[in-house]
Amino acid sequence: MKRKKVLFVSQEIMPYLPESNISKVGRVLPQAIQERGKEIRTFMPRWGIINERRNQLHEVIRLSGMNLVIEDTDHPLIIKVASIQSARMQVYFIDNEDYFHRKHILTDESGKYFEDNDERAVFFARGVMETVKKLRWAPDIIHCHGWFTSFIPILAKKTYKDDPIFSKAKVVFSVYNDEFDLPLNSSLKNKLKLENISKKDIEPIKEPNYLNLIKFATHYSDGVIIGEKKINKSVLEYIKTSGMTVLPFDDGKDFVAPIDQFYDQIINDNNNDK
Repeated sequence: MKRKKVLFVSQEIMPYLPESNISKVGRVLPQAIQERGKEIRTFMPRWGIINERRNQLHEVIRLSGMNLVIEDTDHPLIIKVASIQSARMQVYFIDNEDYFHRKHILTDESGKYFEDNDERAVFFARGVMETVKKLRWAPDIIHCHGWFTSFIPILAKKTYKDDPIFSKAKVVFSVYNDEFDLPLNSSLKNKLKLENISKKDIEPIKEPNYLNLIKFATHYSDGVIIGEKKINKSVLEYIKTSGMTVLPFDDGKDFVAPIDQFYDQIINDNNNDK
C-alpha cells in the first residue's frame, strides 16, 4: 500500500525557535507521524533570529532562484534546509532578505507589529507551494500551524487546484492561541489577486483582522484541529457552528494518534466524495 504523505507548514518549530505550543507541535508531530509510517516534508520561515551556523542551515541551490511577484515587485525566493538528526527529519526554510532577515519575528523591538506581515505571510505561503512543486512531491495532507500559514488553504484550493502535485491534497488547519490585536495591512486583498482567486473569494478578509483571517483559513480547509485549550472565543464559536470536520483539543500525552487518525479520516472522506 502506498505510503501517505503529509506536508507540515508551521510558523514555529523547535529547536529553531523557543518553545511554545506551536513550536513544540511543529517539532514533535512530524517526527511521530513519520515513525507511524507516513512520509513527511516540513516547512517554516527562515526568521532572522535563527542562527544559521549553529543550526547548520544551508541553501538548496536547485530549489532557490525563483522570483515571486507581489504587487508588481519581484522578490527572490531562497530555500534553505537543516536536519534534526535525532528525528531523522529535514526542515525546509523559506527565506528572503527583505522579509526574513530581521532580528525579530512578527513585531519590532518595541512590540509593534511589522506593517508588511501580510505580505510576508503571502510570500511564505507561495514559497512553500512553489518549492513543493519543484520537489515533485504530492502531499495527501497539508497540515498548517499558526495564523502565518493562513493563505496556504486558499492557494491549495484555488490557485494550485489543477496542478497534479496538489490536485488531491486535503488541507488541515490547526488553530492556536496566537491572536494579534491590530488588523493586517488593508492592501492584503491586492496581494492575493492570483490565478483562480476571485474578488468574491477574498471578500471575507476585506478587514484582515485575526478573527476574519482564521475564518478565512478554516473555510478553505477540509478539517480543523483545536491546537490549544484556550483559543479565541469567537473563533471557537465559529468553528463549532460551521459544520466543518473538527478534532477537539486533547490534552492527553498521546496527541499524535488522534491526529494521525484524523488525517486518515480526512483522506477517506476525500475518497468517498469521488
